[in-house]
Amino acid sequence: MPVRNRLAELHAEIAIWRRHLHQYPELLFDLPLTAQFVEDRLHDIGVDDVVTGLATTGLVAVIHGKTNESGKVIGLRADMDALPIHETSGVAYCSTTPNRMHACGHDGHTAILLGAAKYLAETRCFDGTAVLIFQPAEEGGAGGQVLCDEGLMDRWGIQEVYGLHNMPGWPVGHFAIRSGPLMASSDEFDIHVTGYGGHAAAPHHAIDTTLVASQIVVSLQSVVSRNIDPVKRVALTIGTFKTDSAQSNIIPHTARLCGTLRTLDPECRTLSMESVERVVDHTAAAFGASAAISWTPGYPVTVNHPQQTQYAIEAACAVAGEAQVDVDVDPILPAEDFSFMLKERPGAYIFLGNGDSEMCHHPSYIFDDDALPYGASWFVELVERRMPAQGV
Repeated sequence: MPVRNRLAELHAEIAIWRRHLHQYPELLFDLPLTAQFVEDRLHDIGVDDVVTGLATTGLVAVIHGKTNESGKVIGLRADMDALPIHETSGVAYCSTTPNRMHACGHDGHTAILLGAAKYLAETRCFDGTAVLIFQPAEEGGAGGQVLCDEGLMDRWGIQEVYGLHNMPGWPVGHFAIRSGPLMASSDEFDIHVTGYGGHAAAPHHAIDTTLVASQIVVSLQSVVSRNIDPVKRVALTIGTFKTDSAQSNIIPHTARLCGTLRTLDPECRTLSMESVERVVDHTAAAFGASAAISWTPGYPVTVNHPQQTQYAIEAACAVAGEAQVDVDVDPILPAEDFSFMLKERPGAYIFLGNGDSEMCHHPSYIFDDDALPYGASWFVELVERRMPAQGV
């Protein structure tokens, strides 16, 4: 079955919701306007229950099917937060808040789940319960982990959980997924190098931390190229390089390097971290300096469960046709906090084509409204296929 006729009819309304959300972007857990808008729409739609204030501004909506003989409960998740980026898209409904925009399509994800909610509440052609999760703080705040720590899965008895993310560069109506690792873990590191400050005219009386830190940056490139199996995927990036020097004639006493490490399996994650620490420590020591490294654990690997991946594929094929579903897409190295939910319950995460748009996190990125009915239909298909109606 292709895009549901009713969702095609609702397309314009769902797009209005999406564009409203786009105009009023909010960050991390501080989503009062977004949460209120979602809550109001859910009450208008007529879901059976709405619970607010989860993970500060998260919401859960419950929709019961016409029957509940199966006792099944399926969770569907959308993220709601925006990014601290100044929008340059030039669309008529551009962000009204400087330095904030929906540059990753969470406005689209939220609108998609609201569209699915409206359809499911109208039809209720399933046997069981659909739990719709509207999550804050995906962009670095680990809102998914907070929801899980608050007992999300047990409180609503969720047995399986599913989510989606738009993907620029892939045709609208195209889906892509794979069983196993789909997106990477991401850990941040902070390196403090201490040398011995001095005058630029007398470097022999100093230990130049600029030189030491620079050598650490270069040497860290060997972690991926020479310490990790070449068929494994690991990305190590230095994003910040600062010294305490304010003038060109000062050799700085300290330097700081910050970056991220991204991997697709726990073994590589551990080996890479150990290699980074060894390179940092020994490189600094070779120059007579010292270095300390601290880690901030990030999101774990997003791992799709095999059986639930197959369910997600079947639903996608029903919506878009087999030719438009890539069932073994290459994993990518951005991180996603839906991974915390997949550690708690079996489920799957799928990519939805966003057409020829700028990439996510670009200041001119825009979610393609033509993708809305495809995403909403996929959620509906999952619910009705996993909890088929009994005698209705």
